[in-house]
Amino acid sequence: MPTISQTLAARFRSAIQAAFGVESDPMIGISQNEQFGDYQSNAAMSLAKTLGQKPRDVAQKILDKLDLADIGEKSLAGPGFINVKLSPGWLAQQLNARAADHERLGIEKVPEAQTIVVDYSGPNIAKEMHVGHLRSTIIGDAISRVLEFQGHRIIRQNHIGDWGTQFGMLISFLESPGAPSLTDLDLPGLEALYRSAKQKFDADEQFQNTARSAVVRLQGGDAKARSVWETIISVSRLHYEGIYRRLGVKLTRQDERGESAYNSDLPIIVEELQKTGLAELSEGAMVVKIDGPDKSPLMLRKTDGGYGYATTDLAAIRYRVRQLHANRIVYVHDSRQAHHFRQLFATVEKAGWAPGVLLEYAPFGTMLGEDGKPFKTRSGELVKLFDLLSDAQINAMAVVNNKNPDMPAEQKEKIAHAVGIGAVKYADLAKDRVADYVFSFDKMLSLDGNTAPYLQYANARIHSIFRKACHEQGRMAGDVARREIKLESPFEIALAKHILRFGEVVEQVARDLKPHLLCTYLYELATRFSGFFENCPVIQSEEPTRGSRLALCAMIADTLEVGMDLLGIEHPEQM
Repeated sequence: MPTISQTLAARFRSAIQAAFGVESDPMIGISQNEQFGDYQSNAAMSLAKTLGQKPRDVAQKILDKLDLADIGEKSLAGPGFINVKLSPGWLAQQLNARAADHERLGIEKVPEAQTIVVDYSGPNIAKEMHVGHLRSTIIGDAISRVLEFQGHRIIRQNHIGDWGTQFGMLISFLESPGAPSLTDLDLPGLEALYRSAKQKFDADEQFQNTARSAVVRLQGGDAKARSVWETIISVSRLHYEGIYRRLGVKLTRQDERGESAYNSDLPIIVEELQKTGLAELSEGAMVVKIDGPDKSPLMLRKTDGGYGYATTDLAAIRYRVRQLHANRIVYVHDSRQAHHFRQLFATVEKAGWAPGVLLEYAPFGTMLGEDGKPFKTRSGELVKLFDLLSDAQINAMAVVNNKNPDMPAEQKEKIAHAVGIGAVKYADLAKDRVADYVFSFDKMLSLDGNTAPYLQYANARIHSIFRKACHEQGRMAGDVARREIKLESPFEIALAKHILRFGEVVEQVARDLKPHLLCTYLYELATRFSGFFENCPVIQSEEPTRGSRLALCAMIADTLEVGMDLLGIEHPEQM
């Protein structure tokens, strides 16, 4: 079923065509002032310039041809704004048409699906994931979920850091006398070993040469070096796959394609760019010069013959275009990588490697501590993601114990997980991704304000209403909620309009790659539900009002749950 905006746009296009015989963007948007209407068209303002007429005259001619008799009222305001006020009857009709579609709420899939590659998370091998990996992982996951919901074919890519000098250091250190056995190491032990290897590498020239030789052996397919490398990856993988499961993130081993996968392509990349004249020698290094105010070149091959990570990223783009047949590639990475992606996309464009493919960089800001500085431990180290999530669940358990001390322990654990992990994810997603934000357990676990627990509690409250209604009537929840919706009070009408805007918000998130827009929508929905619940009795009402309000509550719950699913946040039915 089309969204409200799509329905109105189609009516306005017909009216513009009938009035002027031209095709024109109807420029439909939500009205900034509900006193004048629910939606507004600014089409007359732009059309007036083209037609050489006064905007208000153009608007009047559109209005004369505009048929909205079944939808609502139309009016003219100001210099040429056309306002639309939706009728309660039409709104109810739209809700009832969508009521049975619990999974999609009547939202149609896009008519032309694309293949979209989303690059996110990208942990480094032999190191524990820390807070710096959180934003890429959960923002990338939410963006992927929204695009997938639209009907696109989503290919998730976990571009892990599994290649380079650090593996030469680790292999050499593990081969040195007195080194621990790799079979006895977990990831924290492996990370400690890496720090020791790095210290030795920085201080010992002979070890540097040994480590570089180990890299050559690894690249050449040496069986012993490769066995150590594969074991290091396996140990690391156990860690980050556990983090993904805990976060509820849709990343599997099949989505993993690390730097090592592109190793054989790197000399080919440089050779192709040399043949086209884009790559050139500069002080012994092979680079691509980039136009623009920042004249620093893109490094392809260093003076020592090693390849820069930009070369690997170029190879990844070629692979995603040629083998995965991507129509759109989205990179969810730290905002400090902006210069790198500008250079990367400029090089790809010059080389002609991604014709017709949309390359997008979705940057995000920094997670800060309450002191306004990057979030770290007291010792100055980055907070481990495992520890952060554990602390979140502990803090959430305190909230659950306070609210429901008599609840069974197993149920408390499940709710504490849903609330704690959901709170961490939502606190991040609810902020515009380009902005920095301050991490605070107290704020993110609050049952008031724009938080995950607030949404989860609103949803649980609705399910509580259903349980009570079923207990009184002896019916299943689905039967109780499966009634015809009729809108009478202003609170019901406001909820109806907001519910029906869900599809428009999904479209905007997919276009702008900003999950916070969905968070804001869900928070406003939960707030409107609270106002409705306080002013409109549900179970206490007489039929048919009682059944109608129960059905409206079911639509609210469905919308909250689908929305939270798109954000990757659990929604327990009891809290």
